[in-house]
Amino acid sequence: MNFTALIINGIAIVCLLIAFVKDKEKTIKSVKLAGKSFINMLPMVFIIIIFIGLLLGFVPPEQISRFVGQQSGVAGVFIIGIVGALLYIPALLSFPLAASILEGGASITAVAAFITTLTMIGIITLPLEIKILGKKMALLRNGLSFVFAFVIAFLMGMIL
Repeated sequence: MNFTALIINGIAIVCLLIAFVKDKEKTIKSVKLAGKSFINMLPMVFIIIIFIGLLLGFVPPEQISRFVGQQSGVAGVFIIGIVGALLYIPALLSFPLAASILEGGASITAVAAFITTLTMIGIITLPLEIKILGKKMALLRNGLSFVFAFVIAFLMGMIL
């Protein structure tokens, strides 16, 4: 485990201990709820692990690099941004997938586009969003999110 992970986990443990001292019942209830959420998330985690394994096993790094690497340019970033917008997986589970794509030769801009579109755009949930927010607002929110996701991706590519 690297130093950053140790610090984050240390802070989490200290906060958990503080919560436990402050209100034992609520803390135990929260830990149980978190455990149930983790158990419910496990099937998705396994699917992502299998998907990453298949991706790395069947798609050579040269192919990944060709489609979403530096030489793919804006088209590659746009392609992976569309993929991110279409997928419906929790953002937390997308990070290992993004790391695998990056290790496979994708550009930082493409990976940033993938993560930002995945978390900011809800194509799968669009019908529900339209029902709650109205068609105009839902389409405006998703459209602006799509544009800003690419702005963020290109900025990340320039910075990193």
